[in-house]
Parts: sequence; C-alpha cells; structure tokens
Amino acid sequence: MSNGITRHGRDVDEAVRNALSELGVDRDEVRVEVLEEGSRGILGIIGQREARVRVTVDRDKARFVEEFLRELLNHINPDTEVTVRETDQLIVCEVEGDDLGLIIGRHGGTLNAIQYLLNVSAYRGSSDRRAIMLDAGSYRQRRKSSLTEVAQRMASRACKTGRAVRMEPLPPHERKIVHVSLQDNPQVSTQSEGQDPHRYVVITPDLE
Repeated sequence: MSNGITRHGRDVDEAVRNALSELGVDRDEVRVEVLEEGSRGILGIIGQREARVRVTVDRDKARFVEEFLRELLNHINPDTEVTVRETDQLIVCEVEGDDLGLIIGRHGGTLNAIQYLLNVSAYRGSSDRRAIMLDAGSYRQRRKSSLTEVAQRMASRACKTGRAVRMEPLPPHERKIVHVSLQDNPQVSTQSEGQDPHRYVVITPDLE
C-alpha cells in the first residue's frame, strides 16, 4: 500500500480537502495523519505556517466493488441483482437477472472487460490485494465445462493426426483452464503462443 499523499492547507480541514479532491475519494475512505497543525501567526501574517497532512486511501474493497458494479450495471441492464461473497483469495461478484447477454458479451468478452475494470478501479484505493472475479448467470462455470470439452476433443484430434492443433485465441484465465484440463494426459503437451490479446494454446501430440 502506498504511504499516501502529503498536502498543505491554511488549516487541517483545507489540507484534507485538497488531498481528497486529488484522490477523488470521500473522507470515510481514507486515513489522515496530521503532520503539522499549522499556525495563523501574528496578525495572520508573521510566523504563519500552513497545516500539513498525509492522506492514505484505504476503502473497504468489497463494499467499493459492490457499489461500483451496481452503478455500472444500472447503465447496462438495471434489472439485475448483484451478490458479493468473499474468500481468503478472492472477492466474487455474481450477477443474476434476465437478458444477461449484454453483460457477458461474445465469449465472455464484455464480462472480462468489466472484471478488469473492477480490479483496476479497486486496486488503487485499498491495501486489500485479493483479486476480483465477476460472473453472470453462472457463465464462467458453463464456459469452463465447454473449454474442457473442446480441449479434450482437440487433444484426441492431435493424437489421431499426429499433428499439433491450435485453439482459438483465449484470455489468460481460459488458457489456464485448457492447460489444467490436459496436464494429466500423457499423450499430449500444451503451450501458449502468440501475443495478447491473440495468444492461443497449442496442443501437441507426444509421439515418443
């Protein structure tokens, strides 16, 4: 976590307001350390010293994510319900409702983009380093099952033809699903090739 930012003002309140304005957060989302109370000096001129504070953002990450997501989805599909649950490693956001296609997007592209936005937005404002996972209508579980099935089918094809098979470009977490689904198959090996966002998995038969 950053040590925060240090800002000055005619008094402590002004110094804090200056810091909040720059950080773009509310007072209840920060910790304030007063470094210098400040002084009006003689007649408000001689010996006057500005107040100085260090302000560190430390918002509740799960609460921030839930509020941010609700506000975002209100512009995409207001007829949704958001549930947030926490584990030691993750903050999991689940969206339910009708017509979730706009939120999921083709091959989960929109869902992944929103998840990325949530992670980036929440990272700056919290010492909590848990990752955020977003799902809608249990799409990710269905996608995992689909990818596992495709990977097994393509592995069989590679073994039958004796030639490497290249899958379609996939985001990192979906490539990992493919690698894990085939890691115990002694007949093939997998590796990722290409550059994001066009990186893909190659399934190679073990001919030895």
